[in-house]
Amino acid sequence: MSNENLKDELAQLKRKAQHGDAEAQFQLSRYCYNGDMTVQDIPKAIEWCQKAAEQGHAEAQCILGCFYLTGNGVEKDPAKAAQWFQKAAEQGEVDAQFQLGWCYTNGNGIEQDLDKAIEWFQKAAEQEDADAQFHLGLCYADGNGVEQDPAKAVEWFRKAAEQENADAQFQLGCCYDHGTGVECDSAKAVKWYQKAAEQGLSEAQYNLGCCYAHGDGVEQDLAKAVPWWHKAAEQGNAAAQYNLGVCYENGNCVTQDLAKAVEWYQKAAEQGDADAQFNLAQCYEGGNGVEQDPAKAAEWYLKAAEQGEANAQFYLGCCYDSGYGVEQDPAKAVEWYRKSTKQGFAKAQYNLGCCYDNGNGVEQDPAKAAEWFQKAAEQGLPEAQYSLGVCYANGDGVEPDFDKAVEWLQKAADQGDEDALELLEEWDAEED
Repeated sequence: MSNENLKDELAQLKRKAQHGDAEAQFQLSRYCYNGDMTVQDIPKAIEWCQKAAEQGHAEAQCILGCFYLTGNGVEKDPAKAAQWFQKAAEQGEVDAQFQLGWCYTNGNGIEQDLDKAIEWFQKAAEQEDADAQFHLGLCYADGNGVEQDPAKAVEWFRKAAEQENADAQFQLGCCYDHGTGVECDSAKAVKWYQKAAEQGLSEAQYNLGCCYAHGDGVEQDLAKAVPWWHKAAEQGNAAAQYNLGVCYENGNCVTQDLAKAVEWYQKAAEQGDADAQFNLAQCYEGGNGVEQDPAKAAEWYLKAAEQGEANAQFYLGCCYDSGYGVEQDPAKAVEWYRKSTKQGFAKAQYNLGCCYDNGNGVEQDPAKAAEWFQKAAEQGLPEAQYSLGVCYANGDGVEPDFDKAVEWLQKAADQGDEDALELLEEWDAEED
């Protein structure tokens, strides 16, 4: 359209709008907002949108609601937004029905009411609104406002997914992955993850990478996993950043690069990923890819330990035990060893046994020492097997039992424990 023709069209629209034509007012609002061949004028756009909305123009009412919801060109007012969405929704305006459902879900500008949220999502979903179908699926998946029903969740996720809604494609993939509301099917999970991943959804990119890494639904191929993790990591996906760090640390389908490993661990760790926090601490402790720094190692162990990471709890205990990166504090060492033992971590069980054996951070108690050595020894830890054997040999915390002593020492020796081998050889020499 030529500039001259556009000017004529705008002039006609303006005349109609000034004479109260609601559709013309709405169209003029759009011209003002988009700046089509004119200068963008948001205040004028809102002014004409308001006039159309007040005459009952449903689409204008919805858009005016969006202006108030976002504070674009007007003072942000969620209550006014909800009012305009309500007016438009009652006329069957699908976008307004979805927005009103969202307002009721979050109590945004209106009192929270999950029943009403479901009602409006349902109306929009039945008009094939993909966002509404997706959110309705979430409601059925989580039991929000409706009785939990995984099969219905899948039904709505599928409807939205078939309309290329990436979030729904991802959720449908998860349903097939875990057999939630549908029979487990790894190949179908991959299919839907792929669709969402290609639309740039980081969660799907991460999961698709994991499918390739583990051979779930596709032939195992770590080389294909890494690029998907990279895409997700660049979008800030912490789990992908951690996995990418592991790849760079070990040279898995990438050139080994400890500095890059640290870089990705750092990104994930700063987002609170406990595994990344632990690995980053290990890098600082060992000086791998970064300058060795005991204080930073202890700092990251603490962050991971506070999230319940058993390895980190154990290593933090070691830090307090030896004064590595923190002031030495045997009592705190015991505290962190104990937290780790509650998760069955064998090395922590052994170290806690040593604390009781030596009275380090706790009152000396040979019986408790033997008890913790036993727990760790039963998990196959050779140093614990050796210590338990010595307990039985000397009657420390247990009744003396030479046969049991030999049994546990032999278990340790079979794993190459030199102290156990040496002691058994001494006993053999004494018998000769």
